[in-house]
Amino acid sequence: MTTHEILLNAQSARLPLALAGSDVKDDALEAMAVALVAAQQEILDANRKDLDAARGRVSDVMLDRLALTPTRLADMAKGMREVASLPDPVGAVLRKIVRPNGILIEKTAVPMGVIAIIYESRPNVTSDAAALAIKAGSACVLRCGKDAWASCHAIVEALRRGLREAGLPETAVSLIEDTTHASANELMTADGLVDLLIPRGGAGLIRACVENATVPCIQTGTGICHIYVDKAADQAMALDIIENAKTSRPSVCNAAEVCLVHQDIAAEFLPKLKQRLCDDRAAAGLTPVELHLDERAAAVIEGVPAGPKDFDTEYLDYKMAVGVVDSLEAAIAHIAAHSTHHSDAIVTGDENAAARFTTCVDSAAVYVNASTRFTDGGEFGLGCEMGISTQKLHARGPMGLAELCTYKYIVHGNGQVRGGSSAKLVQGC
Repeated sequence: MTTHEILLNAQSARLPLALAGSDVKDDALEAMAVALVAAQQEILDANRKDLDAARGRVSDVMLDRLALTPTRLADMAKGMREVASLPDPVGAVLRKIVRPNGILIEKTAVPMGVIAIIYESRPNVTSDAAALAIKAGSACVLRCGKDAWASCHAIVEALRRGLREAGLPETAVSLIEDTTHASANELMTADGLVDLLIPRGGAGLIRACVENATVPCIQTGTGICHIYVDKAADQAMALDIIENAKTSRPSVCNAAEVCLVHQDIAAEFLPKLKQRLCDDRAAAGLTPVELHLDERAAAVIEGVPAGPKDFDTEYLDYKMAVGVVDSLEAAIAHIAAHSTHHSDAIVTGDENAAARFTTCVDSAAVYVNASTRFTDGGEFGLGCEMGISTQKLHARGPMGLAELCTYKYIVHGNGQVRGGSSAKLVQGC
């Protein structure tokens, strides 16, 4: 089926979804979750084909990003059920105004219509996106990367079985069959057929959407996430936070890529950092982190000399750029120059420093004494997320149900009419 035909079918699913009540949508999500688990073997078999085809072409951490396991599938189903348990955003009255003439104006949340998502090699995005779109009353058109197509196809087939069992149109969730640039470009320019486009992927994909999309597009950014260790930091806490933010899952966008250390503690802290991320991990049989050091950090510990682009690189790997800064203000300035406005953190025991950092750092999520890995829809209580928006209009940070709705003004009257130009002529100014 062509991309255009898939979009037309998605458009036909708009009205049934918009009319579906909360119970109907929640029952559909439960049926989809059940179908997902029931199809575990065929999904894992498809995923094995994707992994075999990708092995040797991509890094081990990217293979981990692509891989599915029974536990990950169970977590995907759990995420769908968590979305079902959340309040229905559709129909919520966001603001109510009663005018002196008796007119009642209600700013009301309504479905987007058709939401298209372009993503790369993360099969779990498939169920997350479908669950959020269905709950928000919108059809979902998915376009995955070629490395994950077999996995995503098997997942979508299972989800569509659940939709059929629940009595909703299976075209509410569709997967684009073409994984070439042509299909991505078609989605970007599908005016009248796509109501919202959300790209989830690397810098190249995001840039292509920003430069070429003629449909409404929410920019999800790359994650060059910083952790600044202030001179007043609890250093043991800082080591725990950095290790978690860098190594718990380095292939995701909320993993830390840069560590900045205040000059007053650099001589003491940097050897501890190297010990924790490099030496201890190697001794434990874990992948050590490759530290890319600026000149000041390299004067204290051994590592790879940082090149011109190291502080502007989303490694998505066991690599981290490390620099020494003169002050809190210097750290803030460094982040302003290099951040992608995703997630940045300070570790400090100084409340004034924390307040200054959170006020001045212009990112979607700003942390005090916590890992950047929490920037996630599930961790934020949203069930799951459609992506992490790094822009400022409409949605910022993890995009949950509320961010996938638009709104309309519903106006109730009882015969009121507005005086126009003719009335002004009679009544004067």
